[in-house]
Amino acid sequence: MSENDRLPPLTALRAFDAAARHMSFAKAADELFVTPAALSYQIKQLETHLGLPLFRRLNRAVELTAAGRALAPGVAEGFASFRAARRAVARLADDRALTVTAGPAYTAKWLAPRLFRFAEAHPEIELRFVASLRLMDFERDGVDAAIRFGPYREGDGPGLFSRPLWTDWMIPLCTPELAAALTRPADLAGRTLLHDDSLASAGWRRPAPDWPAWLRAAGLAPEAVETRRGPRFSHADHALDAAADGAGLALGRLLLAERELVAGRLVAPFPLALPLEATYRFVCPAGLESTPRAAAFLAWLEAEMAASRAALAPYVPAKAE
Repeated sequence: MSENDRLPPLTALRAFDAAARHMSFAKAADELFVTPAALSYQIKQLETHLGLPLFRRLNRAVELTAAGRALAPGVAEGFASFRAARRAVARLADDRALTVTAGPAYTAKWLAPRLFRFAEAHPEIELRFVASLRLMDFERDGVDAAIRFGPYREGDGPGLFSRPLWTDWMIPLCTPELAAALTRPADLAGRTLLHDDSLASAGWRRPAPDWPAWLRAAGLAPEAVETRRGPRFSHADHALDAAADGAGLALGRLLLAERELVAGRLVAPFPLALPLEATYRFVCPAGLESTPRAAAFLAWLEAEMAASRAALAPYVPAKAE
């Protein structure tokens, strides 16, 4: 290793990073629990090591020199990377807790009602859930794993493990009482159609199946049924709840409607289902999937999804199997 590649003392770099962020030796010293004199000495050591001044000492302030401005971003990035690596090691070492994020509708309709089975099978694992539509960052947000929904392109980026769980479909859903009056798609004329706008609200960038698309697939001209009216919902579970309460027909996601279909609170009056081309998948930082707690949760997820696949098989076109 050449003399130019020799790294300066870590304490000196920490002192520089804090001073560069605060633009104050006194505030940096407070952050690091050292005296201003000790912090100034550490920065002097760094300047001697580099052979260049890093700060201009003014009467009551400091400012970065050109060398200091060149050094500051790299030092800040280095400490951020170190902190991220330390959190990753801590997650691997913690074999008790697993923090998972998932969308609110998926959590409410599919995941939460089943969690008691995981808790019974794995009392040693403490599950923590964050229901959010925001795409969370595993490092920044302290999340171990995510159940994400959207287009699946063989993974979710470098450094991540991704396992597909279910590719969803959309199908008209309503109460049995309402379905009894529907014998053909044209009977939808005059009925209240409920609109699930959750994908658009979440930033979905491709056309999702909607009522006009379903009517065209059913052989009807979209103008044969009024599709511009009817309540609109920004959350998929709210549209399904309204349909279960008899407010109208929802073009709903099969997976989210499973419990209502099995219980008979909702039925599919017509067998035509449209592919959503969006996949639920389990995602976590690469390597975490092999830890006992993440592996146990993923195995449980896949078993529960297999049960859902069997329950929803009558609604999925045979060619999709």
